[in-house]
Amino acid sequence: MPRGYRVGAWEVGEPIADGGWGWVYEGRSMSGADADTVVALKFLPTAGLAPRQVRGLVESARRESDFGRRTSHPRLIRLIDSVVLADAHRPELDGAVVLVMERAERSLRELLEREGELPPDEGERILTEVCEGLAHLHGLGWVHGDLKPDNVLLMKDGSVRLSDFGLAAELDGTHGTHAWIPPLGTPDYLPPERWKAPLGERGVQARQSGDIWALGIMIHQVFARGASPFPGATPAGRGAAVQEYAAGRAPLRPDPAVPAPWRDLVGDCLAPTHELRAGHTAGDLLARMARVRAAATAGRRANAMSGARRRKRAFVAAAATTMGMTTALVWSLAAHDPGGGADDPPVHAQNLADSTDRVTVFNVERVCRNRAAAREPQCSLGLAIDPSLPYTVDNVVATRVWHGDALPVECRLRRGSPVTDETGTRSAEWYRVRLPDGAAQPTAWFPAVRTRDRPAVAECG
Repeated sequence: MPRGYRVGAWEVGEPIADGGWGWVYEGRSMSGADADTVVALKFLPTAGLAPRQVRGLVESARRESDFGRRTSHPRLIRLIDSVVLADAHRPELDGAVVLVMERAERSLRELLEREGELPPDEGERILTEVCEGLAHLHGLGWVHGDLKPDNVLLMKDGSVRLSDFGLAAELDGTHGTHAWIPPLGTPDYLPPERWKAPLGERGVQARQSGDIWALGIMIHQVFARGASPFPGATPAGRGAAVQEYAAGRAPLRPDPAVPAPWRDLVGDCLAPTHELRAGHTAGDLLARMARVRAAATAGRRANAMSGARRRKRAFVAAAATTMGMTTALVWSLAAHDPGGGADDPPVHAQNLADSTDRVTVFNVERVCRNRAAAREPQCSLGLAIDPSLPYTVDNVVATRVWHGDALPVECRLRRGSPVTDETGTRSAEWYRVRLPDGAAQPTAWFPAVRTRDRPAVAECG
C-alpha cells in the first residue's frame, strides 16, 4: 500500500501488521478539526477471491462494523468509520473494505514476545482489563469468538482494548444461549467442543463459555512467558492434548510460574465442558481477579517492608561481626580495594578480566544509589546461597554488593524463589555470579530483580 494513498478522509502511512485476511496501516486524518488524528486502517481486500470468499469477508466486515456501532466501552477498540474503496486504477483495491479504528501501540502478543516474563503487577492489571472488556461484551449478549493475545491491544498509556470483532456475534436461540459464527478461529484458543462442532447452514455454534476458555489460555500465557498450558510443538499437537484432557485421559498441568490464585482461575476457565465453564461468567471472574489483585498488592507491600526489616537486621549483624573484613567484602569495577596500596590492582582486574557477561547491581532506593561510593552496610545487598530457597538472612553469603557493582555472570535460572524489591516489582529469575578471589565459595546467586541488565547467557543446568 503506497504511503499517501487516500481512503476517504484518511491518508495511509506506515504498515502495522498483515495476515491472510488483509493488512493494517497507520492512517492520518486530512480534514477538519480531526486533522492529524492518527488511526489504524484495516484493509480487507476482495480482489481475486471467489464469490463465496468475498461473501465471507464482507460478512466479517459487517459483523465488525455492526458491533462497533452498537457498543462503546473503554476496554473495546473504537470503530471510527468504514469505507468501501472504488478504485478502477488499482484493481487489487477495488471493492476492498477499510475499517478505521483507534490506533494502538502494540498487541499483548508483541509484548509477551518482547518482554517474556511480565512484572506480576503488570500482568495482573492487563488480565483484569481484558476481563473488564469481556464482561461488558458478554453483558450485552455478544460472543467475541476470537479472543487471543493478538486481539488484545495496548494503547500508548498501557491500557487494554479488545479488538478484531470479525467473528463477534450476538446470542440468539430460545434462551440466548449461543450465537452462530463462521467455522474459523485460532486453534490454540478453541474450547474442546469446538473441535467437533457440526457445521450448519449458519456456521458453527459459539458460546460465551468459549471466550472463557480462551481467557484461561491467556491467563496462563501471561504468567508462563507465553506458554500454553497444553503440551505440543504445534497447534495440532496442542489441540490433541486438549482433547485428551477433555476426555479425562490427561490432567491439566499449569506451569508452576502461574501464581496459585491465578492457577485457580485458569482451572475454572479451562473446565473441560461448556456446562462447567458456564458457571464461571466473565463478571464473576472479574470480581475474583479484583480480589486476587488486592491481596497480591498487599502481599507485595508486606514482603517489601518485611524484607527491608530483615536486611536492616542483617546489616547491623554484619557490621558488628565483620568490621575488620571490609576489604574482603568490597567488589567493584569502579573502585580499588580501599585498604590496598597504590600498586594494588583494581578488584575487577583480578576477577573480571575473563568475563564478557555481567550484570550491574541496581538499588531501587535512591538514597543508597547516591551514597554507593561510601559502601555503607545498610545499603549493601545480599547474594543467595541457594536460589530455590527463600531469600532470607539465613540464605546469603558473607560477600555483600552495592549499587553500581558489576558482577560476572555464568548462567541464568528462570525459576527460582521469587524476590520482591522495595517498589513491589517481583521476579523469579536469578543469575549465578562468580565471587572474588578469597571468598568462602566461588559462586553465589544474584536476584534478577536487583539489576536492569539482561545479559544473553546460557540457562543454568
